[in-house]
This record gives sequence, C-alpha cells and structure tokens, in this order.
Amino acid sequence: MMGFGSIIAAMISVATILLASYVCSKGGFYMANGLSNSVIEMQENRNDILKTEIEVEIKDVSTDGTDFVISLQNTGSTKIGDFNYMDIIVNYQNESGATKTVWIPYQEGKDLSENRWTKKSIVPDRINPGIFDPGEEMELQIWLDTSDGNSSVNWVLVAAPNGVKASRYFN
Repeated sequence: MMGFGSIIAAMISVATILLASYVCSKGGFYMANGLSNSVIEMQENRNDILKTEIEVEIKDVSTDGTDFVISLQNTGSTKIGDFNYMDIIVNYQNESGATKTVWIPYQEGKDLSENRWTKKSIVPDRINPGIFDPGEEMELQIWLDTSDGNSSVNWVLVAAPNGVKASRYFN
C-alpha cells in the first residue's frame, strides 16, 4: 500500500513540473513576441523619420517682429497631418538684452492668440486636402508675444510630429 502513495506523489510532482514548464515557456514566448513587435514598430518609426524632410523659408515679418509668415516645403516622402503635434520654437532677444526662447503651439482658425501658430494654406492641396503631402508648400502664420520688445536676429525651429526638424535665422 505504501508504494501506491509514492506513485501518486510522483505523478503529482511530474504534473506540477510539466505545468510550471508550460507556464514559463508560454510566458517566454509572449515576452519574445512583445519584444519583436516593439523592434518592428521602432524600425517603422525610424524609417518614417528617414523619409521625412522639411525646409523652412521666411516669407513675411511685421516691423515689430510679432507677426510673421513662414513657408514649409515637404521635400521628403512622408505625409504630415496632425498639426497639433508639430512644434515651433522661436528664439529672440528682447530690448533689455535677455534671450527669450518660446514654444509656439498650434491653434486652429484665423484669430490667433499670442504665442500661437496656424496653417494659412497648403499649395497645391489637391491630394489629401488638409494634409501636408510630399511636394506641397504650407504657409504658417505665427503670432509671437514680444511685449518686452524684439531687438535681434530671430531663430525659428519647426519640428514635425515624428521629430524631424528644420530651422532658419531671420530679422
């Protein structure tokens, strides 16, 4: 009778070991799958960055430097559509000589608030209206709050949602 109890204990031990092996291997496969998906997504993002290219040109600047229009040229092969995720940074020097760096977020519409930018136009915008496609030119209007004056050469940086950026100095 004692031999039968040890056989049952051995069977339970073997079943427990098999179940633990199954759980560990299933977890390992799940982690490997998650890691490979992350690597694939990272490579897709990197490929998207490599295909994105923009150029900045200053079109028009008001005499006090608060209102200006810049032109972006999409010279890459990636569409840019979510303007809320585009960043514009302006660096200037005020009348007292202090350097100011201002982040200018996007604002939809024509009535701009201070330190905001909006899309004026995309030309030609025949394919994917409202999306900044390759080969198109987009004009941006920026209203900068320079209540403390602007007495220097300015610098503007435009960054696409995927992190690709272009910059330019202007007066």
